[in-house]
Amino acid sequence: MIYHRDSPASMSILEEATNSSEIPMMGVFNNLVLYKQDVPQNSLRSIIPDLATGWSWNEDGTELTFPLRQGVRWHDGKPFTAADVKCTWDLLLGKANDKLRVNPRKSWYRNLAEVSTNGDYEVTFRLERPQPAFVMLLASGYSVVYPCHVSPAEMRQHPVGTGPFKFAEFKSNERITLTRNPDYWKSGRPYLDGIEFTIIRDVSTANLAFIAGKTDWIATTIPLMRDITSQAPAAICEVTPGGISRNLLSDFFFKTAGRRYKPLFPECDT
Repeated sequence: MIYHRDSPASMSILEEATNSSEIPMMGVFNNLVLYKQDVPQNSLRSIIPDLATGWSWNEDGTELTFPLRQGVRWHDGKPFTAADVKCTWDLLLGKANDKLRVNPRKSWYRNLAEVSTNGDYEVTFRLERPQPAFVMLLASGYSVVYPCHVSPAEMRQHPVGTGPFKFAEFKSNERITLTRNPDYWKSGRPYLDGIEFTIIRDVSTANLAFIAGKTDWIATTIPLMRDITSQAPAAICEVTPGGISRNLLSDFFFKTAGRRYKPLFPECDT
């Protein structure tokens, strides 16, 4: 069981703006390419194939082509093909007949002119101008591939993917449950029979649940970590960097910029 800090509005990674859906649902899906998970820092060099078997650029750097894996199936048994990749990015570009209810990452693809297929197992992303780092967007956990045959409305409630785990249940403010995909295309994976994300909004409650052995993982702070290890000495603790510099930004704005410019939020100016 894993602690999860939030109860998402839906299970749709493409339609949610934060990682509240991405964290539990990423195991349900695959990307075309993915950052290698045991490399400490993401870069172009740490990207590896996933549903794609590789990728190549044309000479002027405006066309990115992916040959795709064959024999991959969606959790409902239907085959994965190039059409699913095109459908996914047509949704993100607003070109599909179906529409996403919200599209928080549409701006990522403003340089993407179109996605075309070459048979069932090759796709090409055509850009308006060269963008060497474009493949990094596709390696993000927010860039999963959706099935053509399942509507965006269905994906919000019962997502269907190609990943190592199948979606089983979402009970708002309680839990999100995944079960093992016995037909996963990566041989011998996954190692677990399932994952249950227990939704605990309060950090103190989450810490107590971990100490009591009710969850196998939590995210906490360094001061609280010391308290936890004193009560659960067998716990393995790791300090990792975050991706948000909100504290640094607020200190800079209010202590430095705020002295020279009128604050955007006067009620916060101290």
